[in-house]
Amino acid sequence: MPAPAQSVPAAGPVESTALPPVIEAHNLSSHYGTRQVLFDIDLTVGPGEIMVIMGHSGCGKTTLFRHLLGLKAPSTGTVRVLGQDLAGLDRSGIYRLRKRLGVAFQNGALFSSMSVRENVELPLHEHTRLDRNTIRIMSRLKLNFMRLAEHEDLMPAQLSGGMLKRAGLARAVVMDPQLLFFDEPSAGLDPVSAAELDRLILDLRGAMKMSIVIITHELQSVFNIADRIMVMHAGRNLLTGTPDEVRSSSDRRIVHMLNRSPHQEEFDADRYLRTLTGEEQ
Repeated sequence: MPAPAQSVPAAGPVESTALPPVIEAHNLSSHYGTRQVLFDIDLTVGPGEIMVIMGHSGCGKTTLFRHLLGLKAPSTGTVRVLGQDLAGLDRSGIYRLRKRLGVAFQNGALFSSMSVRENVELPLHEHTRLDRNTIRIMSRLKLNFMRLAEHEDLMPAQLSGGMLKRAGLARAVVMDPQLLFFDEPSAGLDPVSAAELDRLILDLRGAMKMSIVIITHELQSVFNIADRIMVMHAGRNLLTGTPDEVRSSSDRRIVHMLNRSPHQEEFDADRYLRTLTGEEQ
């Protein structure tokens, strides 16, 4: 069963029972048209915690992310982020809440016509009234943290894959969010670059005391950085627990995932025929 070759020490989540969860989702179900894609999801993320959501492609991770960001309304259930029920927020309320969140996209999602520095400064120009010198200082602090200060004048096309990830992360945290969402941080990176990014994520949590929710397929990173792991399958939450609890699970779907073995379901010819004829969705 996969395990990290070398453990990376983490600062750990904030230890305080007085602090409320930063994310609470209860009985969350979701549909696209008539097709149900999430089934009664429960999820709680504590202050300063790194929660990793993992599962096979198509299991519902991205849809869950959309709900947590307020981009999609649940069919049933509730989602609270930083103490606010998303269903009770109007457009301006969602806008104010999102300024307290950071989102780092899988491929960096940098604007190709802007330099690294201009990309990182953009949220400050758009959402604050800070003067140019203050914005420059704040962006440089984050670029230094990501070890990109000497590359700040490069264009995105001139960056390596690891540098793109770090530049996107610098932009995501430039406004010091309380909660960071990171989509596939290690995807496409070589093992050394992936390990460096794992270390950066842990350092970032330690320095900024933020909570982090991560989607990833990379098992090495999962066990390096997660305080807890949510394992999804077919729109359902199979298990939420510590890395050790996930490793020791006897659920065959989780075992297959950790061993990178294909999961084959028994072929039901009658059900397949009903699906083709529209009798079963």
